[in-house]
Amino acid sequence: MAATVSLSFSLDPQHHHLFSKTTQFKPHQTPLLPFSPPTSTLCPKYPLAIFHKSHPTSFKTSSSPSHSSTTTTTTTASDTTATDTATTTSTSTTSSSFLEYPLRTGRFLSSEELEQLKLLENFRYYQELESGSMWVRVMRPEEMDITVGLLAESFAESMLLPSGYVSVLGYLVKQYLFERMELSPHTATLIGFYRRRKEEGEEQPEKNAEDEKEVDEVEFLAGTVEVCFDKKGANASPPTPTPPKNSPYISNMAVKKSLRRRGVGWHLLKASEELISQMSSSREVYLHCRMIDTAPFNMYKRAGYDIVKTDNILVMLLLQRRKHLMCKKLPVLTSFSESDTFCSEEELTS
Repeated sequence: MAATVSLSFSLDPQHHHLFSKTTQFKPHQTPLLPFSPPTSTLCPKYPLAIFHKSHPTSFKTSSSPSHSSTTTTTTTASDTTATDTATTTSTSTTSSSFLEYPLRTGRFLSSEELEQLKLLENFRYYQELESGSMWVRVMRPEEMDITVGLLAESFAESMLLPSGYVSVLGYLVKQYLFERMELSPHTATLIGFYRRRKEEGEEQPEKNAEDEKEVDEVEFLAGTVEVCFDKKGANASPPTPTPPKNSPYISNMAVKKSLRRRGVGWHLLKASEELISQMSSSREVYLHCRMIDTAPFNMYKRAGYDIVKTDNILVMLLLQRRKHLMCKKLPVLTSFSESDTFCSEEELTS
């Protein structure tokens, strides 16, 4: 494929827009920063994050193996002792300098950005639902493919495209997510997992104890949403009406079709707001909603979002749906109360 792929159409997802009028996809590259990292804290550049195979909710840091200092010499006993001392000192410095951050960006980060990156890694949002439970965290690189599949299916459904276009949309979405990952911690893609609760009196086929345990622990990818925290993470070509680039922005919300009307979208929204409260000093949060999407619009209104501006009817000449730009001012809270985060299924289906 050519070095640059140009999209001449607008992807119009169910809740928000992934791309605006024309989006340029460029090859994966590492941006140059105008500053130099502190001495003895130079970190190697990784285009993608590297994860340890461990429990989904556990993170760990370790010294970079490629920088472990090992010196082999054949000298006198005194020289060997001096060399071992120097090696121990070098290894200790390396262990404290080269931390393995699961969410790698492929570029050098400032101390403040490293702290924000650690906040993203440790972020968890958990909520009990009437039909099960749900938890939300930041997407990991190995989860990109399933996230891309969910977004591509949502966009194809929203744009009334045949299923054959899902793979094409998936390629474009994946390139987009690669570019967005490079902007972390100024932006993040959240994914939500859903665990269904077994209903009373529900009959299950006979299974042994191990099979029942595996079934109980199965979790499904329920939805995803993208959050931008500041100007550095803002999309270069945002949808219209254009939101302020220095304010947090929520976009690209998608919920798995079989899990809709269960509160998944509501809690993706609440998880996004909670993360914004931790990552940004700005209290005003913006999002877009298409005028034809009445269910998401009612959800946003119920969550406290108000219409700021609406697309001019002339945007339909560009084969785009008219959209509302909505805004909400977040309260200054350290945590969200249950009344803020809970929404019953009856309210969602009304």
